[in-house]
Amino acid sequence: MIIPVRCFTCGKVIGNVYDVYKNRVEQGEDPGEVLDDLGIDRYCCRRMFLSHEDLIDDVMQY
Repeated sequence: MIIPVRCFTCGKVIGNVYDVYKNRVEQGEDPGEVLDDLGIDRYCCRRMFLSHEDLIDDVMQY
């Protein structure tokens, strides 16, 4: 659906960097390096980005 504002595990704010992450990965950059550059170091926060599936466009029609 929509990326959560905070990490479920540690509570760090991550929602503000999702658009930057998404744009850079779509341009062909390595997701791991993008997360490093954005300061997402904890594995629980990285999991939020790497496992996120953007389904909002599919759900909006209902």
